[in-house]
Amino acid sequence: FRVAILGVPFVDVAVTMTDASIPLTTGEWIEWGNPNEEKYFQYMMDYSPMNNVQTGKKYPSCLITGGLHDPRVAYWEPTKFAATLRHANPDNENPVCMKVDMSSGHFSASDRYEHYRGLAYDYSFVLDQLGLGERPHGEFHIAVTE
Repeated sequence: FRVAILGVPFVDVAVTMTDASIPLTTGEWIEWGNPNEEKYFQYMMDYSPMNNVQTGKKYPSCLITGGLHDPRVAYWEPTKFAATLRHANPDNENPVCMKVDMSSGHFSASDRYEHYRGLAYDYSFVLDQLGLGERPHGEFHIAVTE
């Protein structure tokens, strides 16, 4: 992949699931297992994105989003993931960008126009990273290959 948008990603699985004070956590133990038990904790560690970031690996350009008032994926989770990716791969030429909406929760802005502005921001990031942004004189060049 060349570019990825990680929209309010649940990436720190083991840490989040061990905190019973977080809403929805203990209810999920039925499906996911209780990470306070060693076998489930180790299982979660094996697939938790935060715990599987590889040093020196070239990751795609990433736009990672979060919402300050998100009750499902706290804003610090995507923020911590962005920092982890940057720290593990300081020479990665692909940007790891973080956008936290300071007024929304898990599902982005409730105002339809604010939601559209957010989508435009995300799409412009993708187009820019794919080299499909605006060209001189307002011309756009999209190559189609078979």
